[in-house]
Amino acid sequence: MIVCKRVYLPAMPEDGFRVLVDRLWPRGCSKASLVLDAWLRELAPSDALRQAFAHDPGYFAEFRRAYRAELATLPAQWRPLLERARHGTLTLLYAARDEQLNNARVLAEFLDEQLALPAPADCAAGESR
Repeated sequence: MIVCKRVYLPAMPEDGFRVLVDRLWPRGCSKASLVLDAWLRELAPSDALRQAFAHDPGYFAEFRRAYRAELATLPAQWRPLLERARHGTLTLLYAARDEQLNNARVLAEFLDEQLALPAPADCAAGESR
């Protein structure tokens, strides 16, 4: 299961594996105080894409399309998250104020679609990449 959660909300046991998916460290959070299992900056939108979107809802459809295109080029980065989601809860942490129009939601949607696809033959046979 994949869920999205603002980084400023308290960590809960049901969060499972907690991954920060923003390129920049969240404002107001010390690294010592934030409960997370990984920070995957490389899965965040590129700086150019993030700056072009600038959290403007009018640009979200284009941002979503462009970010999904970026994700398609990074399978080595997101495939391990699929295994986490198959075997427990994966919580994607984000700092954006908008709880619906943000990169974590796009990433969750992308990962959910990947989970619905059959596993590649080499992965199904137990070989690692």
